[in-house]
Amino acid sequence: MISDDHGAPLLEVRGIVKSFAGVKALRGVDLTVTPGEVHCVLGQNGAGKSTLIKTLAGVHTPDSGEIRWNGEVVTLADPTAAIEIGIATMYQELDVVDGLTVAENIFLGHEHANFGVSNRRMANRMARELMNRLGHGDLSPNREVGSLSAANKQIVSMARALSHDIKLIIMDEPSAVLDAEEVKNLFRVVRELTAQGIAVIYISHRLEEIRQIGDRITVLKDGQSTASGLKVAETPTADLIGLMTGRSVENVFPPATPVPADSGVVLEVENLSLRGVFSDVSFRVRAGEVVGLAGLVGSGRSEILETLYGARKATSGTVRVGGKPLARGSVPAAVAAGMGLSPEERKSQGLLLEEPVYRNVTLSSFARWAKFSLLNEREERKRTLAQIEALELRPADPDRAAKTLSGGNQQKILLARWLLHGTKVLVLDEPTRGVDVGARSEIYALIRRLAAAGTAIVVVSSEIEEVLGLADRVLVIADGRVLTTAEASELSEHDVLDLVLKGSAA
Repeated sequence: MISDDHGAPLLEVRGIVKSFAGVKALRGVDLTVTPGEVHCVLGQNGAGKSTLIKTLAGVHTPDSGEIRWNGEVVTLADPTAAIEIGIATMYQELDVVDGLTVAENIFLGHEHANFGVSNRRMANRMARELMNRLGHGDLSPNREVGSLSAANKQIVSMARALSHDIKLIIMDEPSAVLDAEEVKNLFRVVRELTAQGIAVIYISHRLEEIRQIGDRITVLKDGQSTASGLKVAETPTADLIGLMTGRSVENVFPPATPVPADSGVVLEVENLSLRGVFSDVSFRVRAGEVVGLAGLVGSGRSEILETLYGARKATSGTVRVGGKPLARGSVPAAVAAGMGLSPEERKSQGLLLEEPVYRNVTLSSFARWAKFSLLNEREERKRTLAQIEALELRPADPDRAAKTLSGGNQQKILLARWLLHGTKVLVLDEPTRGVDVGARSEIYALIRRLAAAGTAIVVVSSEIEEVLGLADRVLVIADGRVLTTAEASELSEHDVLDLVLKGSAA
């Protein structure tokens, strides 16, 4: 942690304004970062955090305002200009390239070469040094990145940022795909960087993380900085939430509606196995019930969901919806039976980012509006507008490209898709990943509304508190095995961690 005497600023942002198609994403943002500090940026989705990050990374050019670097006004015309002065950015969405090795990803765009020929040996040596620095020396530089877990891909992205001669690193939700131990390692790396005088801009929706790692905070709301330079230790959480949302947020998890005693079983999973990943997973979900899977990253949680949905082909076992078995490894069979999936990587796996909202919402229901292979776009928009109103999607524009919406609203698009489809079983993998505290409460309320309407829901989250707050029953998983099944009300976060850690060590 830095002292109260921050010293001369490294980065100063003054009155930055940025508009897109007449809509102001930034309406006057101020930010000052000093060497060796961790400066946290908070704000709801849509507050302007992503635009600010991309402006500092040289992706966007501000319409007005100024950026000062070591006291001098600079123009960051492109990402290369930002890197050259010492600003590296690690984005929330994994930006690694599957098909390339770890070393090739780390030095992508600034490869080591002799007479135009890539020096692989040097690149591998330097990549190994970076991985050792990040506490992942066992990750081979020759490993193909596509074979890595999401957590290890994040580590490669971090190494890429550190491969430059940086003075400021921007980390956008760096812990989103990390488990508890990996977050501790991340914090260790951050402290090592700041001890060397490197500044860190840290974006996270997890307030407890900011308490652990942050020095000062800037809060954004509606494209403006509502507060800047607040000391973390001196600012109550209630004040931060108020600055972000304009209101206090209490009782984030809405009360559950009791599942009727005569509610029928909608989803049955019997002895489901995927060789080398998980084995003998069995559970049932009744109409209106929320079942949560709790465990650490790598426990097999996401793979179980993907196998239920047919994205992975089970080695053995049976999945039934409404009493009828599903064909193994068939997504169309799962969708036809009434199952919908909201994947962990919603941007790359769940959405057509360049397509408009209405096309994303109706993606699984095209057949309803197709005649002689022609789509009735008027009907598509009409049905989408109804979902937009029901889910309070913002902005309420069915023709807007999905990529322009915030993370919380992109998640609503996926929920709208399955609502329109008439889904009986909804499978949610990290439904609030990268979603701010205000939007989270809205998504929690939507999930509860879906359950109250009779949808059977299975949810996975890296945040144990979230699983316990949303679910009626919880399966605790470690190393691909179900350790126990219990009512959520009977478990605490401590209980789950205790089970998981003991189970992983067994």
